[in-house]
Amino acid sequence: MVVGSMIGGSIFVLPSSLAQFGWTSTVGWLAAGIGVLAIARVITDLTVRNPEEPSVLTICGDVLGLLPGRIIAWSYWLLLVGAGAVLSMVAADYLSFLFPMLAETNGMRSFAAFFILSAIAMLNLGGVKGAGVFQVATTVLKLLPLVFVIGIAAFILFSAPSTFTQSQSEPFNLGLLTPTVGVLCFALLGFESASLIAQRVKDPERNVVRATLLGLVLVLVIYFLVSTTIVLATPADVLRNAPAPLAMFTSTFAGSWAGSAVALFAAISAIGCLNAVVLLLGEVPFGMVRDGQLPEWIAPGSERGIGQRPLLTGTGLAAALVLVSSNSVGEQVLDFLLRLTTASSIFFYAGICLTAIKVGVQRPLAIFGVGFCAWILYGTGTEASLLGISLMLVGMIMSFLIGGRTKPRGTAPA
Repeated sequence: MVVGSMIGGSIFVLPSSLAQFGWTSTVGWLAAGIGVLAIARVITDLTVRNPEEPSVLTICGDVLGLLPGRIIAWSYWLLLVGAGAVLSMVAADYLSFLFPMLAETNGMRSFAAFFILSAIAMLNLGGVKGAGVFQVATTVLKLLPLVFVIGIAAFILFSAPSTFTQSQSEPFNLGLLTPTVGVLCFALLGFESASLIAQRVKDPERNVVRATLLGLVLVLVIYFLVSTTIVLATPADVLRNAPAPLAMFTSTFAGSWAGSAVALFAAISAIGCLNAVVLLLGEVPFGMVRDGQLPEWIAPGSERGIGQRPLLTGTGLAAALVLVSSNSVGEQVLDFLLRLTTASSIFFYAGICLTAIKVGVQRPLAIFGVGFCAWILYGTGTEASLLGISLMLVGMIMSFLIGGRTKPRGTAPA
């Protein structure tokens, strides 16, 4: 779940985004890794301290108060809607490399994305177990092309090491570190996913901790090796203009067949990440209902034990965005959601760190995490920050309309 949530479509385009930063991106991986690992440790310790809670979001609501908890959850849920639309479009874009007819018109691409999103929604309506099996399968498949790139890198290192000195990458620039880390943190979003389904996990005190920390470290290592290899082995001017850098890299060193293979696995990667997003669309509100932080009518449990109503509502909104994405208005909506994602996610992580500070869990790391969040928020710019705040104000209004708690604290079912 953690690896599948983190590895979506971003790693398949990330090297092109990092080309402009050169060697600064190498240092950026270290800075971003330290920051997200600190926040991940805070999240896991909060989960260990409250194993009976449905998710880390309900912990925030219990500690910070009902209103802040709902605002954080609302922001996170709406971002899942945007992510669902974007991931389904990314999957359709990569499939168009294999099936050119999908690229003939925007309408065909949107229809393909709508079909992918609908199929994943139907899978998740069947229950958490089936979605979990699919997540494991797609995670294994999406790792194959990344491991292949690492294998190519190892071959080049021993056979032609001078390749890594020909890219003419930009030297380290301290002034570019902040925007670099902002780009990298967007690629690392999703490491919190295990803590959002903690009550679904056997022995969460042990397994959520292992999944979060080991999954995050695994993805960090893979991302660093893959992106650094391509950045150092490809001329910077060429890499900046490459829409599919992994396909270009593998085609150069392994043949044209590799480009098609990478396109296929990139689509699988996006679909696997979409599966995790759709699962959380139902699970986040359902967990808050079980804890009494939301009324039952928002997410009544289905026969399969899932939050069917918010899952269908969220995928319906995402599908609507997909269907209008064939015109300029739709593209503007998707661009809006993309710019909002990082800023609002930072508010979510900051809320978790503030919760830990209040209850005295990993307080030094939590304080560091708040500072790290402030740094990333500064790097996203004023516009994205204001958009995130506006989104939280909408959640505040909705919270007042919904009313208070429906159950006393600590009465969530086991």
